Amino acid sequence: MSKRNISCFLLVLVSLLAVALAEATTEPPAVYVFGDSTLDVGTNNYIPECLAKADFYFNGIDFPYSEPTGRFSNGLNTADEIVRLLGLRRSPPPFLQLVNDPSTFRKNILKGANFASGGSGILNSTGQYQYRKVISMGDQIQQFSTVRSNITNMTASDAATDAILSKAFFLISVGSNDIFEYLLNITRPPMTIPEFNATLVSTYEYHLKTLYELGARKLGILAVPPIGCTPFARARANGNCSEPARQFAQAFYTEAVALLEKLSSQLPDLKYSLANTYLMTTSMMENMFAFGLRDITSACCGNGTYPCNQTASFCSNRDEYLFWDQFHPTQRVSELAALTLFGGSESFVAPMNFSQLLGVNI
Repeated sequence: MSKRNISCFLLVLVSLLAVALAEATTEPPAVYVFGDSTLDVGTNNYIPECLAKADFYFNGIDFPYSEPTGRFSNGLNTADEIVRLLGLRRSPPPFLQLVNDPSTFRKNILKGANFASGGSGILNSTGQYQYRKVISMGDQIQQFSTVRSNITNMTASDAATDAILSKAFFLISVGSNDIFEYLLNITRPPMTIPEFNATLVSTYEYHLKTLYELGARKLGILAVPPIGCTPFARARANGNCSEPARQFAQAFYTEAVALLEKLSSQLPDLKYSLANTYLMTTSMMENMFAFGLRDITSACCGNGTYPCNQTASFCSNRDEYLFWDQFHPTQRVSELAALTLFGGSESFVAPMNFSQLLGVNI
């Protein structure tokens, strides 16, 4: 990695205090969140049969009152850290939570909602066998369609709804579970790797076009991180990063770049920021001490083969770990990632960072 890229990344870290103290100069946009466990703030808590849940200790040990909320984190996750930088005091709640509380549904959906479901993927089948029931990307978009319909009922005009949603921020992080399931041969479709990649990208394209048709104009997309270096993957590769998973993650980013360039040329007014989360994470790993990290391979809670739960052991120096559990970052790393998304150079977020996309000063 070039010294220039490292310098840009370190500059983001140095600006941490300034960002924390600054105030946004504009009204925070509504935020609609889609994807998997990276951004899930409790969706799966409302799916009784779902096996992919984090509503138990030691998850949430650093959340207010040490409450396990369903976030796959010791505290706040990446969705929380992103909306905090936008000036929102709290993350938009899970859509399924809002549905269960009709009295506040209409008021809250104008501020945003979180549809992300841990274990889900781009493909409808991802996570359904392994976790019994998760909300796929396609189903999440159908839930957002319900939100749009309710907004239109309030505004009495599709044009007015379009005007509202054109200012909103659509945050997406998905794809890791699709790749993991294919590599682990979990109900693997009868496809070669090129065929699987083509199916994944074409389905993703369909989802993004559908979101556009429903009013999305500003997309913040997180590509697949180096999933081959998670404690889970390392446990299956003798402590090393998994090379097939590494190649898959890099290929997904390359495909995402081409896809979004194509869509932005075809769809009027579409703007996006694509985060190279692979490079962001490997930069932290290569410069771990500069970011205050001392362990970039182990899970703070549990280990590569044992999940984080109330019977697992967990570390006390959580801010020094890259990984909270088998798959997910610690609260500290999620904070560093959010700062990079808003202030990083084109090497990390292209063609513009989140601050530039949303026109906010932080």
